[in-house]
Amino acid sequence: MNNFYLSPSEITERYVDTGCMKSNLPPLKLLLLGILAGAFIAFASEGSNMAIHTITSAGLAKTLAGALFSTGLMMVVITGAELFTGNTLIIVSCLEGRARWGGLLKNWFFVYTGNFIGAVIVVVFILLSGQFNFSSGMLGGYTIKTAVYKVSLPFAGAFFMGLLGNWLVCMAVWMASAAKDVTGKLLSIFFPIWLFVTSGFEHSIANMYYIPAGILAKSNQTWLDAAISMGVAAKDLEALNWSSFVLKNLIPVTLGNIVGGSIFVGVTYWLSYLYKAKKKA
Repeated sequence: MNNFYLSPSEITERYVDTGCMKSNLPPLKLLLLGILAGAFIAFASEGSNMAIHTITSAGLAKTLAGALFSTGLMMVVITGAELFTGNTLIIVSCLEGRARWGGLLKNWFFVYTGNFIGAVIVVVFILLSGQFNFSSGMLGGYTIKTAVYKVSLPFAGAFFMGLLGNWLVCMAVWMASAAKDVTGKLLSIFFPIWLFVTSGFEHSIANMYYIPAGILAKSNQTWLDAAISMGVAAKDLEALNWSSFVLKNLIPVTLGNIVGGSIFVGVTYWLSYLYKAKKKA
């Protein structure tokens, strides 16, 4: 065994134990740790928006946002918070027979609920703080513009953006589990998340901040006028509501996140390192 990091087969074996542990956590603990993770991702989201809201180059803005956004997953992984998107990897433990499918669904339900609560708490606190008034309300306008874009994605587009997004997020989690020290874990998280955000992919938990923040920001005329000055059309502003948040973004992106993480990372590595080994044995 390497003294500095785990081999690919060792990562897969270790995650069987990790997923088993996660599937057996009590609901209250899952909810509380889920709230923390939702808040951490929301902090990463609002901080990214703050950094880029006056940058006109989309590529440069996303590059900077990706560098900052990785902090959210770092806080989740290092502190042991529970993030729904990363927990799609629990499927490895179910396939290996170490966790029950009911335990996986229990984990997903309470963690997803906690993530939403945590993200919305940060949304409310940001609104109360007056942060959206930065740059004469341009930050509020940018927040609305971001939310409008996300609810305007076609269902298939949102699904595949979510699939690609969580493929990379789960690769960050998978690689971080290989490292035996905090520095290795941070570096393993940074680059895949930087790539994920720079690519413009979708993440259901991050969107629990981005879209509710935009919906609530619409009630402020200064921020609304700023969004219009950024080119957001009136008909698109009308389409930004709680219904479009759930139906046009949260559902397709969540489904894509599940497929991207569980199939393209979890199932693929299980087939590669555990299934064949079990058959051979």
